[in-house]
Amino acid sequence: FFRMQSYLPAQLVTKSGLVDTAAVLKDKKRVGLYFSAHWCPPCRQFTSMLINFYNELKAANADDFEIIFVSSDQDEDAFNEYYGEQPWVSVEYGDDSQDSLAQKFSVRGIPAFYIIDPATGSIVDADGRGSVMANARNPAQAMAAWSQGK
Repeated sequence: FFRMQSYLPAQLVTKSGLVDTAAVLKDKKRVGLYFSAHWCPPCRQFTSMLINFYNELKAANADDFEIIFVSSDQDEDAFNEYYGEQPWVSVEYGDDSQDSLAQKFSVRGIPAFYIIDPATGSIVDADGRGSVMANARNPAQAMAAWSQGK
């Protein structure tokens, strides 16, 4: 996770407050970077699908996977409301890494969902959104594909 950590902030927002990124990524085999915003209707639609997908993976004991929300919200209240619905971790609102991550991954539109190998920092799946939609009823199948490098 060290390579991936080089372009993430030192701490991430969790439901219990700020936590060191290294602790969040410890033992993770795959990490999803989720670029989204409260004001975006397709984002909100995909977010509900992604929440179900994530919760099903977590219920199946997939502790080797985490999602990091990277907000494109225009104000902190919208971020707080939207992130409040999400079960995963987030880059803190207003952190400089929000823009640098969007540039690093060439995000052209939202929602965008990239699956990353945290050990190498490489993209395993540049269309994680499509993979989640195709495997909405079988998240374990998507996770298995990601674990094999897609």
